[in-house]
Amino acid sequence: MKTGIIVAASCGALLLTFSGQRLGAHHSFAAEFDADQPVTLEGTITQMEWINPHTWLHIDVENEDGTVSEWMIEGGTPNTLMRRGFTMETVKVGTEITVEGFWARNGANRANGRDIVLADGSRLFMGSRGIGAPDEEDSE
Repeated sequence: MKTGIIVAASCGALLLTFSGQRLGAHHSFAAEFDADQPVTLEGTITQMEWINPHTWLHIDVENEDGTVSEWMIEGGTPNTLMRRGFTMETVKVGTEITVEGFWARNGANRANGRDIVLADGSRLFMGSRGIGAPDEEDSE
C-alpha cells in the first residue's frame, strides 16, 4: 500500500515537472513574426477567442480594391488582457479598431498584436511580455 502511494506521488511529481517545462518552452516572437515588418490594420472585430496560451482577435480589413481580408491577431493571455483593461465590451463583434503589430513571417494574414486603438483614441497594449517583441519593455 505504501509503495503504491509513493509510486503514484512520484509519477504525479514527474508529470508536473514535465508539463511545466512544456509550458516554459513556448514559442518566441521571432519564430513566427517579423520585427522588421510592422503592420497597422483598420478593421471590424468578427470574433475574440479568450483561450490560453494566447488570445486571438479576428478582424475583417477592407483592402484598397474593396475586397475584405480576414486577419488573426495574436495577443497575450486572457488574464493579462483583462488586467490591462480589456473586457467583453472592448472587443465585441462589430467594433471598429486599429491594430498595430507585426506581420507573420510566412506572409499569412496573421500578426502579433502590440496595441489596439479604439474609436475614442484610447490605446490598449495587447502583446505578450517576455517573448522578444520590439520595444516590449516600453509597454505596460
